[in-house]
Amino acid sequence: MRQNPSFVLGDVADIRRLIAENPWVTLVANAANGLVASHYAVVLDPDRDDLTILGHVGRPDEAILELGQGELLVIVQGPHGYISPGWYDAKPAVPTWNYVVAHLSGVPEILSDDENYRVLGALVEHFEKRMPEPRLMEGTPENAAYAERISAGTVGFRLTPTRVTGKRKLSQNRPDDTIETIIFELENGSEYPNSELAAEMRRVREVRQAPQDLEVPHA
Repeated sequence: MRQNPSFVLGDVADIRRLIAENPWVTLVANAANGLVASHYAVVLDPDRDDLTILGHVGRPDEAILELGQGELLVIVQGPHGYISPGWYDAKPAVPTWNYVVAHLSGVPEILSDDENYRVLGALVEHFEKRMPEPRLMEGTPENAAYAERISAGTVGFRLTPTRVTGKRKLSQNRPDDTIETIIFELENGSEYPNSELAAEMRRVREVRQAPQDLEVPHA
């Protein structure tokens, strides 16, 4: 991914939030027969405070991806959407696409069967805990027995990235009044409504303006 200094997403906390809020990722491997891509959910490793992620693939995807034999690229896609030049000023302009994305690369560690089972349980709990009556892997003896059988068809992995590229292109190169117009259109317009993208743009704008707000005028 080509980087632009104006759009760098390099803060670990921001990338962790991106992963936590967008756990459905793309796994890309350069296998013997060429490029292979798969799509799975991942979670941050709760025992670490870096960008280590835990996940699993179904068999035979681990063989197709040659999981653990070489570098794996994990693409985390955040909010994104179309930006019309009609939301800018009257100067000549072209459409663009705003987005947040991170690329994590590294050689994944294959988990043991026992650790994979624990990770699967944590993954289910991560998503089920907000349900009114969570269906956990070991919520009942019957469910536990079924989960143990079905887990044999998966291969778990832990990936601590050795290369990370993050990009947050959210019109930071535009004047503040133009950014506010774009946010308004994303929140209220009927053509391309996108509240998640608007919220991300608003968050980045507030962070960028924070040092100015805290600045004390000279006497």
